[in-house]
Amino acid sequence: MNQASNPASASVLAPTAEVEHQRARFPDGLALDCGAVLAPVDVAYRTYGTLNAARSNAVLVCHALTGDQYLAETQPVTGKPGWWEAIVGPGKPIDTDRYFVICSNVLGGCMGTTGPREEMPGEGRPWGTDFPSVTIRDMVRTQKLLVEHLGIARLLAVVGGSMGGMQVLEWAATFPEMVFAAAPIATAAHHSAQNIAFDEVGRAAIQADPDWRGGRYFAEPGLVPAKGLSVARMVAHITYLSEQALTRKFGRRLRGASALTFLEDVFEVESYLRHQGSTFVRRFDANSYLTITRAMDYFDLAAEHGGDLSAAFRGTSTRFFVASFTSDWLFPTEESRTLVRALNQAAANVSFVEITSDKGHDAFLLHEPEFHAALGGFLKGAAAKLGA
Repeated sequence: MNQASNPASASVLAPTAEVEHQRARFPDGLALDCGAVLAPVDVAYRTYGTLNAARSNAVLVCHALTGDQYLAETQPVTGKPGWWEAIVGPGKPIDTDRYFVICSNVLGGCMGTTGPREEMPGEGRPWGTDFPSVTIRDMVRTQKLLVEHLGIARLLAVVGGSMGGMQVLEWAATFPEMVFAAAPIATAAHHSAQNIAFDEVGRAAIQADPDWRGGRYFAEPGLVPAKGLSVARMVAHITYLSEQALTRKFGRRLRGASALTFLEDVFEVESYLRHQGSTFVRRFDANSYLTITRAMDYFDLAAEHGGDLSAAFRGTSTRFFVASFTSDWLFPTEESRTLVRALNQAAANVSFVEITSDKGHDAFLLHEPEFHAALGGFLKGAAAKLGA
């Protein structure tokens, strides 16, 4: 992995939780959609590959709800591989031998970017529930600060899935002059009522935990609302999978229980979900979970443009690649088709592919050769067109 030479040298290393993150600080901060001014703002990020002399080969990758900036290297808290190592790396669809890849932790996150777990200026304690409400557009404005800090005036591409795809759409709508190509994957132009409902179940589970303490659990060292946050993760994880995937992995297999019991896991799928919940607690902050899920729920790109989704892209020169997966019921293909229709109405350059997969919403993170080939081809075409 190669870090950018000149631009990134202005970054600083600062401690957050158990690890130190590469961060850039913006003392003037950011005016948020809610009306608050957040200052200073720190952005934790990673880069991969080398920025070319023309600064024309930069690809910004936007992460999903529980992702972070460590997309193509070992995650320092969990020790697990980067969340998109299937896609990002030498010779891969997002080829770090060819592109300069940037990924930052979103505003409101908990891996080094300013968020509820970071220190509140002048208070000597974390922000907690005092952290202001943020939007997807606020996240994108924060990323813009970083991109400009790195000396990049125009991105070859912005790429992301799920909540990352929402950020891609916001980038293309708000800063079209900076986005040559955009790849919103397994996403939608707004959160559905069903998705908002699932998010609320997760938030309610966190707030019902006795250790929630009104969001001030940080006042007691080591205390977190672990049970509630674990349940929130379990509920969300179900939505990332499909019935076919769960059946293939677990079916109705038992864990060797010889008698019915309500006091322990009996089915393998129960044990799997509990494992997902318990590992999540070790790497994510409950207040960040509330902040980011709210940002997803608020997102409605059409509403930002007078109720007309096509108006968000009217006159754009950005090239679009939209991808969906047949078994994704969290962001179903019809949502992508709605987006494509709006892009067509705006006379945008758009290609669309629906990938046949039984892996559910998580398919965009997994080994899907057809998707990888389509995304890689789109990026190569964009680079050739731009001369990057």
